Order: sequence, then C-alpha cells, then structure tokens
Amino acid sequence: MKENRQFRILSAFGIILVVVGHLGYNVLDIGGLFPYYSFHVFIFLFVSGYFYREEAEENIFRYILKKCTTLLVPYFFWNLFYGILAQILHGAGFTFGENLSFKTLFISPFLDGHQFMYHFSAWFVPALFLVEVINVIMRKVLGILHLKNEWLILAGCLVFGMITIQLAIGGHVWGWYHFPGRLLLMLPGFQMGRIYREKLEVHDTLSDGWYFLLVIGIQVLICIFCAGLAFGVVWVGSFANGPVIPYVTVITGIAFWLRISKIIDRIPGFSDKMVYIGRNTFAVMMHHTAVFMLIKGFFYFCSCLTPLCGEFNQELFFYDIEYLYLPGGTEAAKWIYLLAGIAVPLLIEKKVRDVKTFATGFIETRRKRI
Repeated sequence: MKENRQFRILSAFGIILVVVGHLGYNVLDIGGLFPYYSFHVFIFLFVSGYFYREEAEENIFRYILKKCTTLLVPYFFWNLFYGILAQILHGAGFTFGENLSFKTLFISPFLDGHQFMYHFSAWFVPALFLVEVINVIMRKVLGILHLKNEWLILAGCLVFGMITIQLAIGGHVWGWYHFPGRLLLMLPGFQMGRIYREKLEVHDTLSDGWYFLLVIGIQVLICIFCAGLAFGVVWVGSFANGPVIPYVTVITGIAFWLRISKIIDRIPGFSDKMVYIGRNTFAVMMHHTAVFMLIKGFFYFCSCLTPLCGEFNQELFFYDIEYLYLPGGTEAAKWIYLLAGIAVPLLIEKKVRDVKTFATGFIETRRKRI
C-alpha cells in the first residue's frame, strides 16, 4: 500500500508541536492564533481515526492483539526502563517519579501515565489503545443493531465529549474520574479522522488561498470572542469557553496543519525528512523529556566544574522535571532542546531497530542450522 505522505507529515507536525509545547516555546503558534494545547493531541487521534479500517470489526480479538503488539508492548518496555532509571536516580537525589511497583508498571499508565515522569508525554499511548478498543467494540455493536452511521457516531461522541467538558468545568472530573473523562474527551478526535476520510476528503479541493482565508478567518473570530483557547487533555481541565469551542479549535487547528502538510509534501528533500519524523512519533513522544534532562545534566556539570552556567538552579534541577535552563537567558536556547528532543529519539529508534534486525537474523540463522 502506498504511504500517505501528507498524513505522515501531519503526524510529524503533531509531535513537533508536542515538543515545543513542553518547552513553552510559541515559535509555531502563528502569532498566538493556534495555541498548541487547543488541538495538538487531537492530531494523533485524527490520524489514527483516518487509518482505521472496518475490516477490524470482522475479528475484534485479532485487532486488539495487534494494537497490544504495536502500542502496549513497546510502551511497557520503556515504562520498565524509565521506572528502573527513576529508581536509580532517586538515590542520586532526584525527587520526581514514583517508585517501582506493580501499580506504577501496569496500572498507572492507564490512569495518568505520569508515574516515572521521564516519559510522561507517552501517557497518550495507553489512552490511544483504549480509545481504539472502545471504537472497534462500539462499531461492532452498532453494526449488529444496524445503527452504524459515521455522522451518527460523530454526533454521539461529540455529545459525550461535551458533557465531559461541562462536568469538568463544574469541577466534577477529578481523581479517578479523569480516567473515563479523558477517553470520552478524546473519542470525537478519532471519529473526526473517520469522517474526513469517508465523507470530506473528496471535497477538500479548495485552493490554498481560499482554504487558509476560511480557516484563519474562523480562527481569528474565535480568538477575538473567546479567550484562553488552550485546554488540558491529560487532566481534562482548563476549559475557558464552554463545551463547544474546544472541539471547534480542534477542527480549525487540524485543518490548518493538514493543509500545511499537503504543501510541505510538494517540497523535495524537506518533505522526506518530515515523513521520517512522522514514521517515528512514538520514539519522540517517549524520549524527548529524558533528552531534555540529559541536556540539563550537561549544564549542571558545567555549573559544578567550570565557571560557566553560574545561574543554573541546581535545586530545581533535582526537584522539578519541568525546570528549563536557558544559557544566557535567551529564548533562542530552546532550539537546543527542540532539535535534540527530536534528533536523539530518532537515533534511539534507529539503534533499537538495528538490534531487532540483528537479533532476528541471528535467531533465523540458528534456526536454519538446527
């Protein structure tokens, strides 16, 4: 099957926005027009929904098993790795991250995903797995009842999502309620991808000029009449504009970067690099926070062993994983974190694949000899 480069590039933009968002760097929010936290998590749901196939409903068990293999197995491998790392670093004075336990290894990933902190942005992986499981079971049931209709499913998902937002605004989505609330909030994003593929993509033919005029025009009006567009998916909070506007900003944000991705695909060379990033969003999501810590560790040793980095806050380094040291106090230093936060995880993923290839070849050679 031919690779959908536009959606690979869209995934790449999604993970880049996640990384810059964790840096508090507004370099890609288009002058404040498209705040990252008003849509960027939903890019991955949209892409996942776009690639969903109804054939999955023919054998739900096989579909879920495949998702376990592609999503949960690598997640739990790295969860164990970062759990061990957190345990070791506790002995070195670092205070963040919980201790290794059955709960933090196998239960917390589904409840909040922030158990060891060094890979906290990967909370999305178990959540996506649950969304995909809910989606396929829901569709199977609706199919049996002869009620499976894409628009009906979208309407239902939006209703439950908006109810969740309204409950969150009222202070009712907290503690254990974050678990179902997060999933209900996310489900419409997955279905939006289905709707785009099945109903809207064929009509997505506006020229770039008219397309951006429409999307940006709508977003400008939203920004004028609604303040505080960013909201938190992971904790289901910070909704400043009622239950409808968050999903409107999801649509406009995705629409903007979807067309940008289509334009980027026309640029030789650069588009290939973006496609490569889009193929490896899992690695960037999993490791970029740990890479930030490595960079800060370098600055920490510089502050200890040299006259450089004298303003480095050593106490915050050990107590706050979100502490960000900027050499010279300049925002431009965030590019160091951004570039490394993308490049190093890509290198890790390449090395992991090399090891897998070597192991597979070694096992196959041994099998043939036997």
